[in-house]
This record gives sequence, structure tokens and C-alpha cells, in this order.
Amino acid sequence: MPPIKYSAPLPEDLRVFLTVVRKGGFAAAAEELGLSPAYVSKRIQILETTLGSRLLHRTSRRIALTDDGERVQRWAVRILDDVQQLQDELSEAHSAPRGRLHVCSTFGFGRNHVAPAISLLAEQYPELEIRLDVFDRVVNIVHEGFDLEIHVGDDIPGQHIGRRLVTNNRVLCASPDYLKRRGVPQHLEDLGQHDCLVLKERDNAFGIWQLQGPEGEASVRVSGPLSSNSGEIVLQWALDGRGVLLRSMWDVRPLLEQGRLVQVLPEYWQSADVWAVYPTRLANSGKLRVCVEFLQKQLGRL
Repeated sequence: MPPIKYSAPLPEDLRVFLTVVRKGGFAAAAEELGLSPAYVSKRIQILETTLGSRLLHRTSRRIALTDDGERVQRWAVRILDDVQQLQDELSEAHSAPRGRLHVCSTFGFGRNHVAPAISLLAEQYPELEIRLDVFDRVVNIVHEGFDLEIHVGDDIPGQHIGRRLVTNNRVLCASPDYLKRRGVPQHLEDLGQHDCLVLKERDNAFGIWQLQGPEGEASVRVSGPLSSNSGEIVLQWALDGRGVLLRSMWDVRPLLEQGRLVQVLPEYWQSADVWAVYPTRLANSGKLRVCVEFLQKQLGRL
């Protein structure tokens, strides 16, 4: 019996395979990749035929890796990392970064600041293929396949590399109408008697504001009739005179300058620097370095 002949799998098929495994199904993988489920299924079939092995157990509800699938998963990660490194070296040799970058950020900051900066990045480096996703939840950048997260806040996972892009603080503020109606808080404890606009964002404690003050760290429990998981919504409520807001200076500075909001208890603030966070395996990625340096320059103008 003649030996089975194997051919080399296409990197793109390996990428599709890893996405199917990570997303737990063909439909979810297809949505992320911008492809049809039928095409994703076809690429997996081609990969299995190419390697001469079944890689996935398929049921109506879920998929699972076979033993060979687990081996291919390990090798696919290595192969795609090597391909990525090759692309980075070629990009550096030609002084023009190229290839894919999958970036994520929070809803408000991502939409208002990261997206315009990436638009300029794409204009300057047209050989980059960039995807930006925005979330209001904690993101596992390795598990979810991201190359870079633009992260607001100093809670950087220890297993990743973090580079500060912008120094930023969250400050307390309210509209002039609200303060005229309810009075200006003079002490941190006074916030307990005020309507505070509570934001449930990512994994932050709900209803507790952790602040820096004259005597170091301080916390205050706040409440009010209005709360949301959207920073843009609570900001609009503050402008409508509905309460006291804790919001990033990059978001409220123009409103403070216009007098539409007034900072209260200015001796209290919350650190919320903006960071570029990426997996350690991408530490030497040329295209990632170009992207981070560009974003640092653009966002530094906030």
C-alpha cells in the first residue's frame, strides 16, 4: 500500500481553524472573520484533507478537538507566529509595516479617540489591515485573538506588556444647574447626600468610587436614581443636571472649559491612564511597535 502523501496546509486555513476552536463553532468564527459559515466549513474540510486527519468532533450544539486536532492547534499557533515574525521582518526591511492587526478598546474611548487615530494610521500605512472591536466588558486578548488592547485604567494583567500612552485622571463634576439646586459638596462624605450618576463599566465595583485624595486612597459609596453601563449616557445625564459624575478628564475637559460642567471636590481624583496592552509574544512585532508609537503620538494630543 503506497504511503499517504501530505501537503503543507495554508496559513489562512490554520487561521480559520484556530478561530473556529477559539469561538467554539463555525457560525461564531464566520462572524468574526467576516466569512460565510459554509466557507469556513469548507476551509476546515480542506485542512483536514490536506493533513489526512480529522481535527474536530462535530455535534449539533458544539465542537471538540480530536487528539490530532490538539496537535494541530499547538503547531498552528507556532506556525502563524513564525509567519507573523517573517512579515514583521520584511516590513521592517521595507520600512513599511504590513499585515493584520486586531485591536480592541472600550466603547466610548474606542469610538471617540481610538477609531479616528486608527483611521490616520491606515492612511499613513496602507499595507496594514486593521480591525477595531469595542466592548464594555473585560477582554482576554490572548484567548479572544487580539493583538492589542487600548485600555483605560491601571489594572493591567501581569502576563501582558503594558505601555502607557496617555496620563489621565477621572474627576468629579456636575452641571451648574444641579449645583445651584442641590448645593456644592464640600467634603467627600457629602456625596452620600447627592444624586450620583453611577456607571457600571467592565469589572469596576458598582456604586463605590475609589479615589486619591489629600490623605491618600479614599473610597465613598454613592447612589442615585440613575445608572447605566454607558459612559456617554451618564455624561449626558450630568449635562441635563441629573447628578454628580466621575468621568475621565479627556472626556469632560472641553465641557469644563465651556462652563457646561463644574469640577467639584477637585482635591479628589481617580487615576485612569490609557495603556497599550499586548501579549508578550508580540513584544518584537514591528507592525505592533509602529501602531503603538503612532497611537501614543495621536492620543497624546488629548
